[in-house]
Amino acid sequence: MSARHIFRLSGADTRNFLQGLVTNDVNGIDQGLVYAALLTPQGKYMADFFLSADGDDVLLDAEADQADMLRTRLGMYKLRADVTIADAALFVHRGLGDRPADAMDDPRHNALGWRAYRDGPQMDDDVDWTALRVAHMIPQAGMELTPDTFILEAGFESVNGVDFRKGCYVGQEVTARMKHKTTLRKGLAQVAVTGDAVPGTPIMAGDKVAGTLLSRAGDSAIAYLRFDRAKGPMEADKATVTWDSAGD
Repeated sequence: MSARHIFRLSGADTRNFLQGLVTNDVNGIDQGLVYAALLTPQGKYMADFFLSADGDDVLLDAEADQADMLRTRLGMYKLRADVTIADAALFVHRGLGDRPADAMDDPRHNALGWRAYRDGPQMDDDVDWTALRVAHMIPQAGMELTPDTFILEAGFESVNGVDFRKGCYVGQEVTARMKHKTTLRKGLAQVAVTGDAVPGTPIMAGDKVAGTLLSRAGDSAIAYLRFDRAKGPMEADKATVTWDSAGD
């Protein structure tokens, strides 16, 4: 499991502050975890995270590598709002099977089990989360989600990370235009891989770049593809890559 950092946001303006920034409806935290992203004004990915209610406060569960950037960015947007951003001193626990009383369902996919926030670190996590992500096309920061990513190309709608009815947020205009006025020509797809190739390897269709191999688990992987070029068997280093476009 990747390292996480949990912030506690408190103050009378916290929910309205977040609602004007993130891709999903913050009020959903009254029912459980909300998965969302922060975008640039140009609609590109900056960070993804989970939001949850803790009394009147909001917990923000993010990648540890993104914590400093998020602290700075949220502080920049805060201006005079009554919002305090502090470290929560909590740890993420995850698991499959029966959900503990203090846990919430992972909103991205029911196969991802539950998530809880506790005082001490988790010591017994032996789940192959990468294999689960690949099987269910769940994007990961630093792999499928990078500063060049448009979230709809990363399948954010299918993992319940964006709400098209909530109103304005940073990057909303570009995201809405991609949803309603364009057909995606590039995006994530599940591919079969036979042979040796590591994440980040270009996928070639003849002499043209058809995409990039990303997270891999055994003979399956997530790839970022140009759909018009991803035809028939493709090559990634010493591996053969195939995409069943009818199945995606």
